[in-house]
Amino acid sequence: MGWKIIFAPQALEELEHIVRFIARDDPQAAIRFGDYLVDRAESLANFPELGTPYRKRANVRRLVCKSYYIYYRVDRIEQTIEIMDYWHSARRQPSL
Repeated sequence: MGWKIIFAPQALEELEHIVRFIARDDPQAAIRFGDYLVDRAESLANFPELGTPYRKRANVRRLVCKSYYIYYRVDRIEQTIEIMDYWHSARRQPSL
């Protein structure tokens, strides 16, 4: 069994914002892309080291998902992964 995935409120809010934005033009594409972002985050349960280390913050990694990053924190003792935020790559880096 893989690690436990926890979604921070900020990550869920940003995911909702992304899906709503895409849904303005194509509701079905918005659902597919939202599912893709959640699936990528959940894939970390089996591959917690998949993303690259985020140099600006200890224990934080980021995973590229098309034009977005998933920022997440790894807790090796508890074997949990906290999805901290979804972030569009064209924006300035977040202050996590």
